[in-house]
Amino acid sequence: MLRLTDFIIDCPDTMKLAAFYAEVTGRPIKEGSTADWAGIQFGEIELAFIRVDDYRAPQWPDSEHPKQFHLDFEVDDIESEQRRVLDLGATLEQDFIGPEGYGWRVYTDPIGHPFCLCRNKGVTWTDRGPVFPRRD
Repeated sequence: MLRLTDFIIDCPDTMKLAAFYAEVTGRPIKEGSTADWAGIQFGEIELAFIRVDDYRAPQWPDSEHPKQFHLDFEVDDIESEQRRVLDLGATLEQDFIGPEGYGWRVYTDPIGHPFCLCRNKGVTWTDRGPVFPRRD
């Protein structure tokens, strides 16, 4: 059996980046997190941050220092969430919101990793998270 257990992000300061994503997601930093490894638990999966001494930030969308990954966060209200993540230190990079208010916006976290706030038409929220409409 194969199970995804961790999504690990390289960074120069684990606790600082973990604090940013803890605020973004509303989840606490795991007890026992250190300067070398910090984490935020999402059910069975941990979003983890590992210290890299010679860290080089991606320069989205520059292909010389590619993004390598990005996180998508589905939101109910993109405008209020945007204000919140910008106040936490994110930077808005590109806007793909259509005239009906659906789409996504690309941001970078305080050390340059891109992430998106997304609002998809037809998504409903349950106690287990978002439910996306069927695609036939």
